[in-house]
Amino acid sequence: MTRLPDRHRPWFRWLAVTALTATLGACGSQPAANNSASPGSAASPAGEAAADGLKIGALLPTTGDLQSIGQPMNEVLPLAVETINGCGGVNGKPISLVVADDQTDPTVGVEGMTKLVEVDKVAGVVGSFASSVSGAAVDVAVRNKVMMISPGSTSPVFTERAQKGDFKGFWARTAPPDTYQAEALAKLASERGFKKVATIAINNDYGVGFEQKFIAAFKKLGGTVTNEAKPTRYDPKAATFESEVNAAFGSKPEAVAAILYVESGALLLKAAYEQGLSKGVQIMLTDGMKTDDLAKQVGMGPDGKPIVAGAIGTVPGADGAGLKALTELVQKKLNKGPAAFVPQTWDAIVLMALAAQAAGNNTGEGIQSKIREVSNGEGEVVTDVCKGLELLKAGKKINYQGTSGNVDIDQNGDVVGNYDVWGVESDGKITVKGKVKLQ
Repeated sequence: MTRLPDRHRPWFRWLAVTALTATLGACGSQPAANNSASPGSAASPAGEAAADGLKIGALLPTTGDLQSIGQPMNEVLPLAVETINGCGGVNGKPISLVVADDQTDPTVGVEGMTKLVEVDKVAGVVGSFASSVSGAAVDVAVRNKVMMISPGSTSPVFTERAQKGDFKGFWARTAPPDTYQAEALAKLASERGFKKVATIAINNDYGVGFEQKFIAAFKKLGGTVTNEAKPTRYDPKAATFESEVNAAFGSKPEAVAAILYVESGALLLKAAYEQGLSKGVQIMLTDGMKTDDLAKQVGMGPDGKPIVAGAIGTVPGADGAGLKALTELVQKKLNKGPAAFVPQTWDAIVLMALAAQAAGNNTGEGIQSKIREVSNGEGEVVTDVCKGLELLKAGKKINYQGTSGNVDIDQNGDVVGNYDVWGVESDGKITVKGKVKLQ
């Protein structure tokens, strides 16, 4: 059985990633600076540029409920640092990266963000992935005038908070909000002919926000949510999920929209199977469950086939103009293709570097002042970070078209995306089966 996260492990795992250099494409080579964190360094305003250049932090889950998604996201960040430094860095100096593990835990995330901004003096932070973690950590970033760009926090709550002025422009994300993905999942359910669907969701900002948007979207399409009067929500720290799966599957739905996180979600799906509740019911999943080892985590049935075989789901797709080049780089360096949210992670750190260069300023305020201009402006269209930096150094304006999509960040820090339909095959492999197009 998949083990729940060990809450007794140390709160932090810190890794100072040394900036690498390389010659990639037409980019030149520059010497890299040592970027090890210095906890005992003298105090200075948070986000202030270090003497050796732009410092970026990462707050992503390498342990906890979302570790299988967070680990590949962390792996691509050093490649971005290597690429940027290989073509001259930002504002004439190499950039550096400091990585923190948030353990998919809001409390740990706040502690991690506090260290990144107050001790490590980063100007920007890529993260987090879990909406609950980002929701807790973003206030620390805003208070310290540090730019935060999430590659995966999709709760609609962030849009609402941005509209209230909570973030002062220091928040953005390269994955679209669940307002859109919930519509995509509802449309997928409708297109598959389902009229009666139940929901079960992790009880946090991500799960509840997605659930509410899905219910509204599915009803608008003429469907019925069988447990709408009393939606089923679960505590990810619970040891068992028997009562929750009985509540969701017991309403006799044709399909269950399961808005879960991987480790706890695997236990939940296994419980539904062991109680005979999921037989004949279509399992519909979301981005929080898309990981290559999902079948292994949920387990096998007596016939030796994955319990979760036949499940389908949605995930923000990646179809940006720069995706091919990123895919080739990741394949070359890591010997595998980009996992879910890797393109969004790449775009997050690249946008920070481009914005700092456009501002001529390696601070959070500098990044914040130019993030929309480089992502959604009227400058020359670029897909390559080195070309973008070259044009900015020459005093020209750019419009970065990312690897995940156009990444046209709006006034709320949001982007509009497209959605892939994915499924679990009988051999346990995850495949992309198509797309859901929204009007």
